[in-house]
Amino acid sequence: MRKRYLTRNPAQTRELGENLAKEILRTKSAKKILRKSNFPAGQALVIGLEGDLGGGKTTFLQGFAKGLGIREKILSPTFIIFRRFEIKGLNFKNFCHIDCYRIKKPREILGLGFKEAFSNPQNIITVEWAKRIRQILPKNVIILKFQFIDKTTRKITIKISKKP
Repeated sequence: MRKRYLTRNPAQTRELGENLAKEILRTKSAKKILRKSNFPAGQALVIGLEGDLGGGKTTFLQGFAKGLGIREKILSPTFIIFRRFEIKGLNFKNFCHIDCYRIKKPREILGLGFKEAFSNPQNIITVEWAKRIRQILPKNVIILKFQFIDKTTRKITIKISKKP
């Protein structure tokens, strides 16, 4: 699966995130999504975001969280690395937002319980700067690449990565 989108402003980038979250929730469970894409059973739904600073990753995730029904303000957890939000009344229980911008070595993140989070099929996990921890991500993830076209326009490519 590979899809490309062009967003012309931050509002469209947030809307794309919101629509993707709603599409995921319509599938009813991570198992269904993962099975469709030949993902191994028993893992979280993991979405890795890649792109330059200011490329729209956090803006996208603000819309994504809204699509999951999360009302809290979504800010990039650059300094705290990890934020967890409860998803109410759905088959998924948690939305985990990880920001690896400050991570120098992938192993740094293991002490924070990420292996356990990745192995819970009730979690939806998004990882900004996913390339920085590619070695420890689960075998299969959904990768979103954000590319600058101009000051406000972004090309966003979504693909299933079979091997991080």
